[in-house]
Amino acid sequence: MNKKGILLVLSGPSGAGKGTVCQGLIKTSKSIHLSVSVTTRSPRPGEQHGKNYFFISEKEFIEMAEKDQLLEWAKVYDNYYGTPRQWVEEKLDKGEDVLLEIDIQGALQIKKKFPDSILVFIVPPSINELQARLIKRGTDKEDVIQKRLNCVEGELQEIPKYDYIVVNDKLEDAVNAVKSIITAEKCRPERFNLQKYLQTGGLS
Repeated sequence: MNKKGILLVLSGPSGAGKGTVCQGLIKTSKSIHLSVSVTTRSPRPGEQHGKNYFFISEKEFIEMAEKDQLLEWAKVYDNYYGTPRQWVEEKLDKGEDVLLEIDIQGALQIKKKFPDSILVFIVPPSINELQARLIKRGTDKEDVIQKRLNCVEGELQEIPKYDYIVVNDKLEDAVNAVKSIITAEKCRPERFNLQKYLQTGGLS
């Protein structure tokens, strides 16, 4: 059976551990493909072009947006982020699952275009823990960290627009929770071709 893939979107405050949860999913689930976003921000230490992000200029980004080559895009913390449209759609049409780690604005854009997409909001166990993680990460200056913390309350107000919320206290538990969500979503009746089942006696 050629079922369309699931589009899974993970969002949450900076420092909540979205990237770590995504990497945990990729390592333990070979059927999930992590979409690589384009961004205008500078690479952080250890990040690679084409692996973590496609790092491009603001001019290049705007051109992609104007040509409708981005599935979604947004400006976050003074930088642009977007998802390449063609790559994602090709994977889904082949029945493969796609994982997106994007901001709230982008996630809500995705939900409008793909109502069947699954939105998961990742949160830390507390705001104090969030602050500690941002400081420990050591990639941002103090004023940038404060700017991110100031945005948290507004970001949390968007949780009701998501399908699920996962608390990232222990990484393994958070990863397993998201995997359980994927398993449950794959069992929804609307994701099966019932007509084909009745005609052929099987779903494969």
